[in-house]
Amino acid sequence: VQLQASGGGLVQAGGSLRLSCAASGSIFSINTMGWYRQTPGKRRELVAAIITRGGSTNYADSVKGRFTISRDNAKNMVYLQMNSLKPEDTSVYYCNAEIMAISGSYYYNYWGQGTLVTVSS
Repeated sequence: VQLQASGGGLVQAGGSLRLSCAASGSIFSINTMGWYRQTPGKRRELVAAIITRGGSTNYADSVKGRFTISRDNAKNMVYLQMNSLKPEDTSVYYCNAEIMAISGSYYYNYWGQGTLVTVSS
C-alpha cells in the first residue's frame, strides 16, 4: 500500500492550491483520509480529515473556512483545496490514511511522502 501526494508549490498570500493524494496497492478498505503538516522544529499537526464512508470532516481551527477536504472513494483519492493562503500555512503537507490491506485484519496508518507548500507574503 502506498500514498502518493502531489500539488504543492509556491503561491502568493491570498492565493490557492489544491493538493491531491492517491492510495494504491492491495487495498481492502479505507477508513479515514487526511492531511497533516509539519514545519521544522514543530510537531506534525492535523490539518483536515475525512471519513470515507459518510464524509464527516474535521478541520484544524486555523484552516476552517479556508481549506476544504474532499474524497473520491472510487479512485481512493483525497484532495485538499486551500484558499486564502497565508504565509503561516507554509509547511510540508503529508497525506495520511487508515487502510486495511486485502491480506490484513486491521487498519494501519499510512503516510505519503510529503509535499511542500510555500506561501510568500
